Amino acid sequence: MSLPVETPLHHNVALKTRTGLVIDVRAATEADEAALETLFESVSPDDRRFRFLSARDHIGRDQLVAMTRVDHWRTESFLVFDKATDELIATAMLACDNAMDTAEVAISIRSDRKGQGIGWTMLAFLVEEAMRRGVKRLLSIEARENHSAIELEREMGFTARVDNDDPTLMVLEARF
Repeated sequence: MSLPVETPLHHNVALKTRTGLVIDVRAATEADEAALETLFESVSPDDRRFRFLSARDHIGRDQLVAMTRVDHWRTESFLVFDKATDELIATAMLACDNAMDTAEVAISIRSDRKGQGIGWTMLAFLVEEAMRRGVKRLLSIEARENHSAIELEREMGFTARVDNDDPTLMVLEARF
């Protein structure tokens, strides 16, 4: 995928996970709010807490708007579909600072679709997207007890440290 710098992703990207699952990734739009709301109902309560760093039984409209009404360059929310069934199975966000030097990532996967390599594949995709956009530093903020995400990010070369402002959080960082 070689798009010019400052070009949002305007097409679907097909990716294959390490388990052989083929996924289709595309940018979210305003029309996807209801689908995202339904997706988050299929994400475990712990995973919702890890994603939003607070306990939430339901994702509110303000979060849905933040994921779907973006500038598609500094901030992009991606939807992940099972290519075989066209089911929405995950979402991933890349949010860059104004200087486009640092970005944060977040990934949420439907509970019944975990363990299929989706998280690994999407993190690799987000790293590639961040680099394409000129980002030099990629961050993921994780609850300390989110061991699977921390382990995955470490396997992908992220370094981990305790958040200086909140010892219950880990900051994982990759530099390019």
